[in-house]
Formats: sequence, C-alpha cells, structure tokens
Amino acid sequence: MPTSFGFTKVAEGRKQALVDDVFHKVAERYDLMNDMMSGGFHRVWKDAMVSFLAPPKSAVSGWRLLDVAGGTGDIATRVVERSGKAVKATVCDINESMLQVGRDRAEKAGLSDLITFSQGNAEELPFADKSFDAYTIAFGIRNVPDIPKALREARRVLKRGGRFLCLEFSDVDVPVLDKVYDAFSFNAIPKMGQWVTGDGDPYQYLVESIRKFPNQERFADMIREAGFERVGFRNYSGGIAALHHGWKF
Repeated sequence: MPTSFGFTKVAEGRKQALVDDVFHKVAERYDLMNDMMSGGFHRVWKDAMVSFLAPPKSAVSGWRLLDVAGGTGDIATRVVERSGKAVKATVCDINESMLQVGRDRAEKAGLSDLITFSQGNAEELPFADKSFDAYTIAFGIRNVPDIPKALREARRVLKRGGRFLCLEFSDVDVPVLDKVYDAFSFNAIPKMGQWVTGDGDPYQYLVESIRKFPNQERFADMIREAGFERVGFRNYSGGIAALHHGWKF
C-alpha cells in the first residue's frame, strides 16, 4: 500500500501527495462521490456503523469520539446526533479542503460546539495517549500509505476499554454480484465522475484503491497485529463494504 496509488506503483513517500490531490478535487462533491461508488448505500452503512457504536446519551460520561479521515464531518455528525448531542467529537483529516467542508456543515447544523476539526496525519495523530473513547474511520484507511502505523496510532490514542471501528469498501463474496460490481466500478464510476465533475481520474484511482485493499480476513489480522483484541467484522451488501471492529484492553 505505501507505494500503491491505485494500480500504479509510485515512489515511496509520493502516495500521500497524490491522495491529497484527489481529495482536494472531490471535497465539495464528497457525498456525491460516495453515492456514485456505493449506489447511495454508504448512507445506510454509515448509519449501521453508528448504531453498532451506540454512543452514550449522557453528557455526564464525558465520552469523546475521534473520527479520522472524516473531514466533512459525516460520521461525527451522525454520532453526535445519535447521542442526543450528549457527546463530543473531534474530526482529524490531513486534507484542509475536506476539513473546510466539514466546518461549514457543522456551523450550519449548529454543531460547532460539539464537533471540532483538526488537521493531522492518521500515521502521526496530534493527540495525547488515551484521549478518546472511540476511534472511527470510514472509507479512509485504504488511502493511508502506512496502514499498520495508522492502526497502532489508533490504539495509542484510545483509552483502555476504547473501541475501534473501521468502515471500508471490501471484498465481495457473493457469486455474480462480484462480477456485476466490478463491471459497474471500472466501467461506470470513472465515466460518471467525468460527466459530473469534468475529471474522471480521481474516481479511477478510488475504484482501483478498493481492489488493492486487503480482504476482510487479512485486514482483521492487521488490526490484531496492531494490538487490538476481540477483533471482528461484519459484511454489508455482500461484502461491498465491511465494518471491522476491535477493543483496546
């Protein structure tokens, strides 16, 4: 993954800048991008992720969420609203364009006091050890050059008893659906991106990056290797997406 920009091999250290460029281009159309890549199902999967997280509905708990690579605030907003605005969330993203979209949305939704935005790298999070009760990342970890390092950072910033949740496009395990999904992904998504935004290249990369990402079992092993326990995953829509989860004890 450190030298894989989709199907293109790049020099080590070069991937992050290329990924940043992709998200600068799609920041204003991020939800549209996910709608195109998932047929709109990303909204259902994200709601399911938040339901599985089950944030507390008591402000007394002082419960804090860190959502990484979630610059637009999509997951953080869902978690805060699901808690009845009882918890606080911090969004950390390396891309300033994505963060600005998130800040604007939070302000319009009246959530600026509950959601804060911080620019930072998933591989070197700008937070102290044992700072958060939960760490979430949705459709972002496959864009991180050094995934094992990011997983270790996730564990570092979690409190004991903290939870790790990662929602990501994954390996389709349903016969026929896998071929239909491949045909749609490679033939339709880049063309739709070109038609909607005038540039299909970011969408070509995003489709390719999904195929380079480890399958469900291998990624679960990587989470265990980072020190998490009780690691598991659940497939959504036949494995088009998967929610991986683990605990820090």
